[in-house]
Amino acid sequence: MCGIVGYIGVKEKKEILLDGLQELEYRGYDSAGIAIIENSQLKHFKAVGKLENLREKTKNYSSSGFGVSIGHTRWATHGKPTELNAHPHLGEFSFVVHNGIIENYQELKEELESDGINFLSQTDTETIVHLFEKYYNKSKEPFISFTNTINRLQGAYALLLITEAEPDVIFFAKNGSPMLIGFNKDEIYFASSDTPIIGKATEVYYLEDGEYGYAKNGEVTLFNKNGEKGFVKKALTTNKAMAQKDGFRFFMEKEIYEQSQVINDTMIGRVLDKEIDFEELNSDFFNGISNIKICACGTSYHSALAGSYLLERVAKIPCQVEIASEFRYKEPLLQKNTLFITISQSGETADTLEALKMAKRAGLRSLSVCNVDNSSIVRESDRAILTRAGIEKGVASTKAFATQTMVLWLLTLYIAQIKKTISKEELDSELKAIRKTPKALIVTDKLHDKIHRLSKRYLHGHGFFFIGRDLFFPLALEGALKLKEISYLHAEGYPAGEMKHGPIALADSELFTIALMPKSLHYEKIKSNVEELSARDATILAISPEPFELSDDFIQTHYKSHPMLEFFEMMVITQLLALEISIRLGNDVDMPRNLAKSVTVE
Repeated sequence: MCGIVGYIGVKEKKEILLDGLQELEYRGYDSAGIAIIENSQLKHFKAVGKLENLREKTKNYSSSGFGVSIGHTRWATHGKPTELNAHPHLGEFSFVVHNGIIENYQELKEELESDGINFLSQTDTETIVHLFEKYYNKSKEPFISFTNTINRLQGAYALLLITEAEPDVIFFAKNGSPMLIGFNKDEIYFASSDTPIIGKATEVYYLEDGEYGYAKNGEVTLFNKNGEKGFVKKALTTNKAMAQKDGFRFFMEKEIYEQSQVINDTMIGRVLDKEIDFEELNSDFFNGISNIKICACGTSYHSALAGSYLLERVAKIPCQVEIASEFRYKEPLLQKNTLFITISQSGETADTLEALKMAKRAGLRSLSVCNVDNSSIVRESDRAILTRAGIEKGVASTKAFATQTMVLWLLTLYIAQIKKTISKEELDSELKAIRKTPKALIVTDKLHDKIHRLSKRYLHGHGFFFIGRDLFFPLALEGALKLKEISYLHAEGYPAGEMKHGPIALADSELFTIALMPKSLHYEKIKSNVEELSARDATILAISPEPFELSDDFIQTHYKSHPMLEFFEMMVITQLLALEISIRLGNDVDMPRNLAKSVTVE
């Protein structure tokens, strides 16, 4: 998601920051900014949009001599993409840049406002710099003030802070968001990934969660909860392309592995101790709503289908799901009591955008679930919930699907709370499952190695059936779509109970069946359906927590207490299977033929 750079030294700092931010463009951003202290004076520049806008703003500025500097590219999570919301954020005499989300920022903001502090932005980050200055004004000790500040922060953060109170120092802290320190003689660099400092630093240290400290006079002093600690520098890679991929072979592979982290970003500030909360919404927004219609395309359509099962089962509200490209031409009957939800990764999907405009003309209330703030669909909607997946470079969507589905799960519980269709005990159970989801998305070496070995047996044949029931039917559709997108093999998702109504005629040893067999939802039913296929000699790959004796191959899952935990764990397996089959076939996983990441035409 957002990107951070920092530099202490005598070189021209503006260009180091701008060049470093440019290397982070692949992560996605909607605004950018830099701050520099030279001769004990703070200077800063911000711009909305691409880095060219920031370069234009700084074209008449140059820095020389020793100084400290920080820069940031922002992907909006709290507040719109505006200059006021762009980083670095300013206090009276300090600047901060921050990646992540401060969960308790609202509590901190109220405390600071009661002290008479005025906030300029809508962001969670601004609380950090004001909190630091509050402590400094009491103690006059910059590092003690910084330590007290980070001890108050809850959530995920990688942050850099510079201050006129100690103008030759960069303070840093890391918890849950990546950050590293680069070294080259007396120069020190900071960045959220390797790429900004390749060719500049020669050695690197990757900060661990809970570490913090300061850089001064070419040296770094590091602390953790146990006090000051030593650290070992490593040689820095010289391959920028591999650095962007963090050592993964493809961006899609990296994004599959990232899902455990980005789902945390989706949840932060929304999953509270006893309830679900969306700062983007309030209960009044649902007044008079007795029906939901969701409109989407492709992968987003599959997340919508999964969401519809949850909304009807838990929130007890009728929910219809429409394919946007069909919805536009079916002369739909639109009633004012309907909430119209659109889902899009990019926010620019042409069919979905036009469907939204139709709903708006009909007077429907609208809500978008999207990954890109200030996109066309977000601007057109009455309200928007950001998925916070960060940029997704692989054309075949993975983490966007995971975060969309999580948002719909959270939204279901939010509506259920408002409509009182869920008991306290049921809500507690759902919250417990939600908190386990990041672990269900972790890719272990053992799992990936097994799928790699299995994949060589699934390169031929006359097609794939992905089958599932209930929530796992949309997942079957999505698993089949992932495979066909990047392997170019024919694959079809199907409701397991429907196989006997025609498709089972295709069953033979050359038909590969990927059976999604969750223990927590209709296990005996899906087991019976798979037995029917096995009796007709279909090749079965069973994915389940329970061993299935008739399967030719079996991947055992670990979660069986809640359908959504099984859903997310099986989702990762189907993504990895598509990836490994495609790699064995020699395909370009990230750029499959005939496809585009954002479909902006009909």
